[in-house]
Amino acid sequence: MNDKSSADTLVVTPPGAEPASQEPVEKNVSTFRLVATLAVAGILAGMLIAMVNEHTKPIIDAYRAEQLRIAVYEVLPGAARYTTFYLVDGELNPTLPDGAKEVEYKRVYVGFNEEGGPVGVAVSRGESGFQDVVMIILGFDPVGGKLTGMKVLESKETPGLGDKIFKDKAFVDQFFAGPELPLVSVKAGSGKGEPNEIDSITGATISSKTVTRIINNAVEEWMPLLQQGIPEDEQP
Repeated sequence: MNDKSSADTLVVTPPGAEPASQEPVEKNVSTFRLVATLAVAGILAGMLIAMVNEHTKPIIDAYRAEQLRIAVYEVLPGAARYTTFYLVDGELNPTLPDGAKEVEYKRVYVGFNEEGGPVGVAVSRGESGFQDVVMIILGFDPVGGKLTGMKVLESKETPGLGDKIFKDKAFVDQFFAGPELPLVSVKAGSGKGEPNEIDSITGATISSKTVTRIINNAVEEWMPLLQQGIPEDEQP
């Protein structure tokens, strides 16, 4: 009888018997391959984000510029036009130095009526509120020392409470009633009728006081410079 190797042996499984178990084959995943895959995915995701940002940034910037333009006219009632002046070396200038970046300079918006007379100035400022930074734009008359308006540009204050600083019409209307500067925030209904009082919002006292604080700080910063003389209308 000829010998046969085990490789040539035919194994027959009897009916009803369980087939011989086979151990699963373990596949070793290369660490380098895994890292490389994640790196490529990260690069592609980064490129996609950059492309989207490059496409949407001009649109977002244009939208913000338009909203700011509208806000300037809101807080400066009676303004037919306005001119942007930049603070350059302690002086207000309608133009920036060659090569200068606009975002690096503080600015003020001077409003003029149809005859070219100044009706007030507007400035934007942001400070920490209850939740996050509250950004507002305010208009005031540096000669008469009165506020002409206020508008919240950005806020992440608590929905239903803190967001009343721009949703509560009664609260916002106070800033358009010509209150004297500096403002004083008082508990709603507890004021003495002083011309600089602003009733805070019940349940959102911190957010209310944040708005008045921002206004007072902005006026304190700009008033000394503006009292030296408001720039004249650049248009003939």
